[in-house]
Amino acid sequence: MKRLLSSWVFVAALAAVSCSAVRHCKAPELDLPAAVVPGAVDSLTLADVEWWRFYGDTTLCGIIRRTLDRNRNIRAAAARVEQMRQLYRIRKAERLPSVGINALADFETNDYYGESSKRDPELGLKATLGWELDLWGSLRWAKRKGEAEWLASVEDERAMRMTLIAEAAAAYFRLVALDSELAIVRRTLATRREGVAVAKLRFEGGLTSEIVYRQAQVEYASTAALIPDLENRIGITENALSLLMGDYPGRTIPRSAVDMEGAVPDSVPVGLPSQLLQRRPDVRAAEQRLRSAMGDVGMAYADRFPRITFQLQGGLENDALKGFFRSPFSYVAGQLAAPVFAFGRKKARYKAALAAYDQSRFGYEQKVLEVFKEADDAVSSYRSVRQTTVLKTHSRDAARKYVELARLQYRTGSINYIDVLDAQRRYFDAQIGLSNAVRDENLALVQLYKALGGGW
Repeated sequence: MKRLLSSWVFVAALAAVSCSAVRHCKAPELDLPAAVVPGAVDSLTLADVEWWRFYGDTTLCGIIRRTLDRNRNIRAAAARVEQMRQLYRIRKAERLPSVGINALADFETNDYYGESSKRDPELGLKATLGWELDLWGSLRWAKRKGEAEWLASVEDERAMRMTLIAEAAAAYFRLVALDSELAIVRRTLATRREGVAVAKLRFEGGLTSEIVYRQAQVEYASTAALIPDLENRIGITENALSLLMGDYPGRTIPRSAVDMEGAVPDSVPVGLPSQLLQRRPDVRAAEQRLRSAMGDVGMAYADRFPRITFQLQGGLENDALKGFFRSPFSYVAGQLAAPVFAFGRKKARYKAALAAYDQSRFGYEQKVLEVFKEADDAVSSYRSVRQTTVLKTHSRDAARKYVELARLQYRTGSINYIDVLDAQRRYFDAQIGLSNAVRDENLALVQLYKALGGGW
């Protein structure tokens, strides 16, 4: 009974030492708000929708899949995950005994001055078993640190996956918007070309002055000057998408036409604060790095105490093959290595590990603050651009009606041709404005989906 009690006291002492290793590690102070966005308390979140259902466009989904399959950065991240997984296996294996086999055959000749020559042959076949008694938890903390580093690399890969999906979608929507803008410019250019032809006929027939003809030429030239820049921007955006997909420049990017009348929700569910932290892989990675820093603290603390190692060796050893298998050999050793005078190095290393933990803790708290800011900004931006799109749609419709009325009144002689040009200019600007508003709406939705942790 007394022996059993001593064992429990020993175990309790070990547990106390293990806990005392990180007793100075403070927990993060988050004090989460009641809602992700003030006034929005949703049990559901947009981020729970799979990305291929969220985007819906089969062409865009094909681009995203190719990006996830071929992008070099995501492949490198996957390789790092495998690297950290194998390093974690090493940390786990260090807690287990090490076993080795040693086969030896030597022939030594000693010919010392004043003595006769001696021969000392030796043959040996031995197995060695060694292990470290993890009294103070150094190996356990090393295992926890390795596990945290591995899990952090997993979350980093997920964060990169989320980012690549958002970047591919954003580049796609920019490309589609540029296509739409170029189509608007070309349609307007065709209208301007017709206007120049009509103005020329009326000028040569003496119905209008030359200034009307020249104004029509100016409008045509200014519209035509927009095309080279748009074509260049389209090429640059295509190259950016090719790079994301792991291809060289020059690849033809398939895309659909922009839907100017596409309906998007006026509001979207954003979920609860706890859901946001669970959905964001960059926050989860910061949390794992905090655990890794705590492992460093535990290892530095345990390093201040003695280390106990054991070695057991057994096998066969003889000076000749004759009788070799009847020559047993055994060797048992224990080692206690304890610091006597380290001149404060180990204590300083422990304090340095505590300071590094505080850095990780503050970094984690800062990351949580940034995540909530990103979510709030994304919701605010989405609401703003949604209202802008509605207003731009009304503006486009009004400008179209304005052009129709201006043409009718010009034919009846009620207004001058410059009024028609002004109406056409306003309609052109309204079309471009609506196209850009639809683009910004799509980009805001992509950013909101990413800020809520959707995509991985």
